[in-house]
Amino acid sequence: MSLKVIHTADWHLGQTFFGYDREEEHDAFLSWLTDTLTEQQTDVLLIAGDVFDVANPSASAQRRFFHFLKEANRRNPHLQIVVVAGNHDSAARLESPIPLLEELNTSIVGLIRRTETGEIDFDSLLIPLYNKEREREAWCLAVPYLRQGDYPASEEGHDTYIAGINRMYRQLYDYADARRKPGEALLAMGHLHATGAELSDDDRSERIIMGGLESVSSDTFDEGLAYTALGHIHKAQRIGGRENLRYSGSPLPMSFSEKNYRHQVVAVTLENGCLSEITPVPVPLLTDLHRIPQQPAPSEEVIAQLAELPLAGTEGYEDPNRWPYVEVRVLMTEPDPGFRHRVEEVLADKAVRLTSIVPSYPKREDDDTVRPLTYGDLQRIDPLDMLKHAFTNKYGGELPEDIESLFKEVMREVSL
Repeated sequence: MSLKVIHTADWHLGQTFFGYDREEEHDAFLSWLTDTLTEQQTDVLLIAGDVFDVANPSASAQRRFFHFLKEANRRNPHLQIVVVAGNHDSAARLESPIPLLEELNTSIVGLIRRTETGEIDFDSLLIPLYNKEREREAWCLAVPYLRQGDYPASEEGHDTYIAGINRMYRQLYDYADARRKPGEALLAMGHLHATGAELSDDDRSERIIMGGLESVSSDTFDEGLAYTALGHIHKAQRIGGRENLRYSGSPLPMSFSEKNYRHQVVAVTLENGCLSEITPVPVPLLTDLHRIPQQPAPSEEVIAQLAELPLAGTEGYEDPNRWPYVEVRVLMTEPDPGFRHRVEEVLADKAVRLTSIVPSYPKREDDDTVRPLTYGDLQRIDPLDMLKHAFTNKYGGELPEDIESLFKEVMREVSL
């Protein structure tokens, strides 16, 4: 007996990238995922949270999600889909179509329900998983993003968020372990920040609390779990050195730091209740990310490189929705207010989408001892000297004469 599972998370449907919509990118991913589910004869798809980018997603984002569920079910009638809510999702909104989605063999867990006595309803968090012959192969501990108070209360009366999450997974594991039959595996899902997880640089979507107050230890997940499918962190990785405890990562890049990073889903095979195989499956990239130049260069060199980019409408660049995103990197030695205009002007007819201009400044060696300034010190400082000092610190050169003249003129007008 075997069970084939695909683990994915953090779709962020409806997201924009520097103001550009990503509908075609999401469509391409969902089409590819549907094909992959069919090709691999997948039994179960686990979606570990952040289906949508915001709690109140657009109508088009919701249509995209429901169309995927319908098409995936049409192409793979035996496929079972389990979804948990992430911190970007509205748990109640995600659950609202459950009566209809049950017809598509889809289970969604967003809210933590309680019994009449106030206890966690563990039955609502346990999803039986079946193979193609409709034989039960495993149980899924489908835990959504947990907020304060979603977990079982502490008997001691005082509690922390991390302790509450630990208690939730341990009690749910014990409950499921007592319920399963011999040969049935246990899998877990979660949307959280695990201790030691590697974050993507400049990715503002990953919600991290300073000091690690929300970091969950890998010890939270019992060694008896055959596989744990996590969401929330956008770089695919294993946690705590455990091959079966993983983030699938997001299917689309969330920042330019991921320029050379291959996104993926994770294919998992269970045999006779035990983990048999884990295989990352790379997601094709529809839209490239370009940094021009690779290393910051003076403005004239940057403009010259941008001028060499292909023109819109040339062969292979007919569709604006597939033009690469471009981050322009420039080395500034003095203020250049007109640089953005020149960049926009040279890119006006190019087959690229400008996202941002990132300035860099020369490194400056300064061994002077820094001491706090007193109020008397500040009164004695000449504003022009302050400007020169600030300019040198930032750009590494002397203040240009034209800027000095303009500043003096402003000072004269202010003193009138």
